[in-house]
Amino acid sequence: MDYGWMMMLLAIGFVGSLVSGMVGIGGSIIKYPMLLYIPPALGFASFSAQEVSAISAVQVFFATLSGMLAFRKGGFINKSLVVIMGSSVVIGSFIGGYGSQFLEDSFINVTYAVLALIAAIMMFLPKKGEEAMEYAKLTFNKPLAAILAAIIGIVSGIVGAAGAFITVPVMLVILKIPTRIAIASSLAITFISSIGSTAGKVMGGHMLLVPSIVMVVASVIAAPIGAKISKKLNAKLLQWILAALIVATVVKIWLDILMK
Repeated sequence: MDYGWMMMLLAIGFVGSLVSGMVGIGGSIIKYPMLLYIPPALGFASFSAQEVSAISAVQVFFATLSGMLAFRKGGFINKSLVVIMGSSVVIGSFIGGYGSQFLEDSFINVTYAVLALIAAIMMFLPKKGEEAMEYAKLTFNKPLAAILAAIIGIVSGIVGAAGAFITVPVMLVILKIPTRIAIASSLAITFISSIGSTAGKVMGGHMLLVPSIVMVVASVIAAPIGAKISKKLNAKLLQWILAALIVATVVKIWLDILMK
């Protein structure tokens, strides 16, 4: 067992999960490119896109579970939003996760890049959700939320990302959900989504046990810490942190695709 390799995976998992707890994402927006590029850069064997998406799917399951539990006492998780979007996204993510075994690595990378690009654009669109509203009185377009969640589930299941980095912008821009509700609720929705994508990946036969376990350990430790930090940060600052992460990832992925 290469301990340097394990420490590298642990560091990647910790950083990604810390951020996931802070901004309400599963962490794959960070860990997907890190797992793809850092191991070969440090002289370790590289993972394929299929393997990275499978590891990400398992890690997202535990990162979002840990982050969601840390948020549960704040009253920010909207049950109606979680039930409607969660039920649609889990079906879509299972279809995407299982169907990804029939896709080429290049298609998975392009799917991820397109998804991240859409999320980046949406983060810079005006957001009309009322941040100071009474959270108990929150209303939103339920049929639209269900349709969008199903689409997000399919494409995010393909890349093992659970789709939180696109779910949060969709909530903010299209459904007009306040930032803190969007972040907390997206963790719960992403947790539900990850059940479908993880099951699909396992059935597809691309699961790597040891890297997945290492990433899970990092997730359980770091995600609750990120969630606690999130509660103390300004809502606008959280939006900008998420936007910066998405943009950086979009630039890196698209440069690699276009230069091949």
